[in-house]
Amino acid sequence: MTQPVFHVVGSAHGISSAEAEQVLAIDSASSAVDGAAALDDQVRFDLAVADGAAYHVIARSLGDSDVIGYGHADLRSDEVSAHLLVAPTHRRSGVGSALLCAISATADERPLRVWAHGNTSDAQAMAARRGFEPARELRQMRLTNDVPLAQPSYPPDVTVRTFVPGDDDEAWVAVNAASFDAHPEQGRLGVGDLRQRVAQSWFDPAGFFLAERTGHLIGFHWTKVHPSGGAGGAPIGEVYVLGVHPDAQRLGLGKALTLTGLHHLRDRGLDEVTLYVESDNLPAVAVYERLGFRNVSIDVMYARS
Repeated sequence: MTQPVFHVVGSAHGISSAEAEQVLAIDSASSAVDGAAALDDQVRFDLAVADGAAYHVIARSLGDSDVIGYGHADLRSDEVSAHLLVAPTHRRSGVGSALLCAISATADERPLRVWAHGNTSDAQAMAARRGFEPARELRQMRLTNDVPLAQPSYPPDVTVRTFVPGDDDEAWVAVNAASFDAHPEQGRLGVGDLRQRVAQSWFDPAGFFLAERTGHLIGFHWTKVHPSGGAGGAPIGEVYVLGVHPDAQRLGLGKALTLTGLHHLRDRGLDEVTLYVESDNLPAVAVYERLGFRNVSIDVMYARS
C-alpha cells in the first residue's frame, strides 16, 4: 500500500472547506463500517470555524490530494481531548499511529485523552500498543417505539415551555453550567457555543423544553433529530442534552423532562430515540433503563497509563 504523507494544518488556520468535506465523507464511511461516528458535534463545529481552539492534522496519500485520515485536538482545557479518523480502506497501514504522534505533540505537558467512539477492535489494539488505558466510558442507549411511555408529571409550581433563541440564552447557559459542573465538555459551554448550535440546520426550538419555577429556569431537555442513523437508515431522535439545576434535583424533573421530550419525538413519527450517558452516572442510567432504554454501544476515552 502507498505510504501516506501527512500534512499538518495549524489551529490558527483550520482546514479548507474541501478538506473538511472529505473528512466528513470519511466519517460517514467509517460510521457505516464501525456502527458509530468517529467525530462528535464539537469536532464538526471546529471543522467549519477556525478560532484557534482546535488543532487539525490531515493525512494524504502520496501522489494524490485525497484525505485518508484526520486528527483533531481540542485545546480548550487543561486536558487535551483528541479524535482520530482513518478511512476504512487505509487502516492498519500506520496512518492512525502517525496521526496520534502528531496530535500528541500539541499536548505539551497537558494530559492527552483520545476518544474511541464505538471502541472498535482497531482502536483497542492501537491504544494498547501506545500505552493508553480506558479512563472514561460513555454509553449509547436506545429506545424503540414499541415501549409504552408514561405521561410526564411535574410539581404544581413548575411550568414547561419551549426555548426562545436570544431571550433564553444566558439563563440556559447558567443552568447548563450548574447542571454539568463536573462535566469536562458540556459544563464549559458559553453563549457563543449555544448560538453556534442554534444556527445549525437541525436546530428546532419546538423540541427544546424548559422547566421553570417562579419564573426561574431550573431544568431543560434539548432534543435533536438525525436524518439517518436509525434502523435501516431511518431518521432517529436524540436526547441531546438534559439538565436539572442542583437546587431542583429532588423534584423528579429528570424523568418528567425526559418523558416530555420522548413524547415530542414520538409524535414526530420517529421509531427510535438514542442518548449518551456517562457509565458511572448510575442514577441517570437507572432512570433511562426504567423508561425502556437499552445499551447499544460504548464510547471509551483513553488516557496514557
